[in-house]
Formats: sequence, structure tokens, C-alpha cells
Amino acid sequence: MRIKNKITDLFKIEHPIIQGGMVWVSGWKLAKAVSENGGLGLIGAGSMKPELLAEHIQKIKQNCQKPFGVNLPLFRGDIEELISVVITESVKIVFTSAGNPGKYTEMFKQKGIKVVHVVANLKQALKAESVYCDAIVAEGVEAGGHNGADEIPLSDLIIQLANEVKIPIIAAGGIVDKHGIEKAISLGASGVQIGTLFAASVESSAHINYKEAIVKAGENDTALFFKSIGLIRAIVNPFVEKAILSEKKNVPQEELVELLGSKREMLGIFNGNLEEGILEAGTGVGKITSVKSVADIFRDLVNDSSKNSLT
Repeated sequence: MRIKNKITDLFKIEHPIIQGGMVWVSGWKLAKAVSENGGLGLIGAGSMKPELLAEHIQKIKQNCQKPFGVNLPLFRGDIEELISVVITESVKIVFTSAGNPGKYTEMFKQKGIKVVHVVANLKQALKAESVYCDAIVAEGVEAGGHNGADEIPLSDLIIQLANEVKIPIIAAGGIVDKHGIEKAISLGASGVQIGTLFAASVESSAHINYKEAIVKAGENDTALFFKSIGLIRAIVNPFVEKAILSEKKNVPQEELVELLGSKREMLGIFNGNLEEGILEAGTGVGKITSVKSVADIFRDLVNDSSKNSLT
């Protein structure tokens, strides 16, 4: 079934399904698989140095003729170098997060690059629209990984934004099946961004231990923690329990920062340490029951969806 709406038109894709640009997960192989199955694959620059990002972009260009994009966390200290790579390699779609997109939007536009920014509240959405972003990702509190401090549920966020912004809305947070897609579209989104489901795919660059942890997790097995230093949602494990207990004890922020360290996500997601690593995942984990190929995931997501709900 071929779907046509604002998001498919914007990115020249078949289905309004975007794969999250996740750290330690979203390499060129995953992005290629998603794009070739009719969605928009994103290379996640958040865990890459500039030279590695260039390598992944070059590989997907050599092996895939479909549109793809790059996710750029704007808080990175080397963001200027990452942006330089994106421009040098002629990437045409960029998703930005964790910063002010207005600082770079004009430059991207001059290079013919479409810009989408991740937002967690109405103020951020209006700001993104005002600096001429082409679309926004509305990320609800259900999303895995780093989250908005407002803790707004996705459904409420979509409704708020749909009434106020004119640019297309891409819904993100806890979506793992066609029913989640249909609900988001019915509330006013034009597309969805899916993370955890693709993180557990065959083509994901994550460690098999992490993928299996997602499969084994139940619907109540994720938690929000580190609210005082940067909200994160992940599967509960000994490290997360330690982090939550430390917050309950009102441990000073500097001690929480020290506890977090700088390699927790890599430790859990890429190295497969299920005890001490951070296993980022959204609230939809309970519906993910096996490690599947991206092709099989797309068959599940688009088969038998009602025509009206995805147009």
C-alpha cells in the first residue's frame, strides 16, 4: 500500500515512517534498510566522530538510492565539524535536537537541506517553525533515551501542536505498531518516528544483549530517571535502580553527574553490559516480542492499515 501525505511528499518516501537517529544503533546499514523499505532512515551522528560520520554517509550513498538523513544533536562540542561533514557529503535531510536550530537553519537552507527539529513542548515547536524548519518531531514522555523535562504524553503534545503550528508534525514516543501510527495520525500528526522497535532489529548496530533486553522487557519495565540533570528513559536494571535511589536521597547534582559518567549508553547499547549500562527504550517495549529484520517490521507496520488513517 502506497501512502501519500505531507511527510511522504517532503521526503519523497513511500510511508510516513522515520527511523530514529539513535546513538550506537543507527548506522548506515539500519538507515539503508529503513529507506529501502519505504521509510526514511537516519544515521545517528550522536555517537560518531566526524570522520566516522563521513564514512557512514559515504557507505549509504554507495549502497542505497533512496532518500536518507542524518540526526545531529546540537549540544555536541564538535557540532560544527559534524555539520561540515553533512554539507561536504551533500546530505539533503537533517534532523536536529538538543539545541537551537535557528543557529544553523539558514545555512542548511542555502545548501538545499531540509531541516526537522525535535521538540518536547509548544514553545520549542513555535521556535522551530519561526526559524523555518520544514517539520518538527513531537517527542512525548513515552520516548526512550533523553526526554523533555515537561514530561508531556505524546497524545497531549500532538493535540497541542496541531492546533498551533502549520508545519508537519512527526510523532515520536512509544510507537511500535500500526495502531500507534494510526492513533498519532488521527490526532494530527503527518508521520511517526520510531526508535526502540528499530533498535531491536537485525540491522541495528546495537549489541545482541541489548536487543534481547528489549524483547524480554515488559510494558512496565522502563523508568524515567536523572530528572535533575537531564531526563532519561531506559529499561530498569541495577544501574537505573541505583540512579533512582540516589535521586530519592537528594544526592547533589555533581554526584549524579559523576554516577552517570560519559560512557553509560555505549556500555549498555553497544557493549551489551546489562548491569551497568544504560539500555535506552520507550514505553512500547512490552509489544516487541522478537528481533526482526527491517523488512519484516515494515510488513507489520503497513499491512492492513486502514487507508484513511495514514493519508
